[in-house]
Amino acid sequence: MGTQGTYSIAVLPGDGIGPEVTEQAVHVLQAIARQYGHSFHFQYGLVGLAAIEAEGKAISDETLAVCQGSDAILFGAVGGAQPGAAVKPEEALFRLRKGLQFFANLRPVRPSPAMLDASSIKPEILQGVDLIVVRELTGGLYYGHLEPSVPGKPSEIRETPQGYEAIDTLLYTEAEIERIVRVAFDLARERRKKVTSVDKANVLSSSVLWRRVAERVSKDYPDVAFEHLLVDACAMHLIRRPASFDVIVTENLFGDILTDEASMLAGSMGMLPSASLGTRRTEHGIFGLYEPIHGSAPDIAGQNKANPIAAILTAAMLLRHSLGLKEEAATIEAAVEQCIQAGYRTEDLREEGKKILGTKEMGQRIAERVVALAGSHTA
Repeated sequence: MGTQGTYSIAVLPGDGIGPEVTEQAVHVLQAIARQYGHSFHFQYGLVGLAAIEAEGKAISDETLAVCQGSDAILFGAVGGAQPGAAVKPEEALFRLRKGLQFFANLRPVRPSPAMLDASSIKPEILQGVDLIVVRELTGGLYYGHLEPSVPGKPSEIRETPQGYEAIDTLLYTEAEIERIVRVAFDLARERRKKVTSVDKANVLSSSVLWRRVAERVSKDYPDVAFEHLLVDACAMHLIRRPASFDVIVTENLFGDILTDEASMLAGSMGMLPSASLGTRRTEHGIFGLYEPIHGSAPDIAGQNKANPIAAILTAAMLLRHSLGLKEEAATIEAAVEQCIQAGYRTEDLREEGKKILGTKEMGQRIAERVVALAGSHTA
C-alpha cells in the first residue's frame, strides 16, 4: 500500500458529456480515497462553452491559476461551438497545453480480452495488442491559429483577386522533436523496448528534420529497437498488424488522427484514456492534464448514455503518473476489467447477451468493484 497522503486535483468537467463522465471518475477516485486512506481535494473550474458564456474566455486566468497550483488536472471534454464562432471552446485545451507546457500526450491502447468482439476488426488481429501512442502537443499546425501575428507563423483565410486562399504553418524545432522522442524511448524501456517514429519525410521538411533528430536520439538507446514509418503506412498497419507496435511517437496532427483510429482497436473511443505531461515535477510525480479522448459528444449529452470508462481509466493514469499511486491505479484498472468480464456494457458497446448500463450505473459498478478489490486496505 502506498503512503497515505493529501492531494489537490483540479477538475474541469467542460461541455457535452464531459460533466457526466467526469462525475463518475470523481466517484471512483473518492472510493480509492476511502479505501486507501488518502485525501483528494477537488477544485472545480469552468472550461469550454460554459466558461465562454460565464467568463468570456474558453478558460479564465483564475482557472489556469487553480490548475497551476494543483497536483494534477482531471479534464472532461470541450466542444460544440458553431463553426466560425469568435471564441472556440477548444482554446481551453490549447491554452492549458501551451501555458502549462504539457508537450507529451500518452494514449495507451490495450483492448480488453472480453471485448475483442466489440471491435469491427477480427478478434485474431487484436490478440496481444498493447501499444501506446506518444503525441507531441505544443508544436505543428495546431499553434499557428493561436499566434497568427507571430512572424513566419501565418494561419489565416485571406482574399485575393483570384478568390479566397487559406494558409497554415507547420513549424517544429529540433528541441521540440528531441524531448518528445526521448519520452517515447524512456517509456519503451519500461515496456517491450520498441519505438516506431511516424512522419511524412517523403513530403514534409518538418518530417525530414523529425526523422533526422529521432535517428540521432535513438543512438542513446541501443537497448531499444527503433524503426521509421510513414504516417500513411502506419495508418494501414494499425489495422493490419496492430500487435506489432509497442510505442509509437509522432507529431501533433498525425498523433491526433492515428489515436482516433487506434481507439477502434479497443471497440470504442469511450474506452480510451490519455495523459498530457510536461517537464514540471510535483512532490508526488509529473504534473499532468488527464482527459478521455472521446470529446464532448453533444448528441448524447444529458441522456445517461455516455461511456464513463475512458474517464475512469484517465483517473487511473492520473494516480499513476502525477500522484505516484501505482497500486491504486492498478486497482481501478482491475475493477474496470472485472466489470467488462462480468458482461456490463454501455450503449456504445452494445453486444448480444450483455447487460447495458447507463453512465451512472456503470460508474457505480466500477466504484463497487474498487471497494471490493481494495477491501483489505481499509483503514
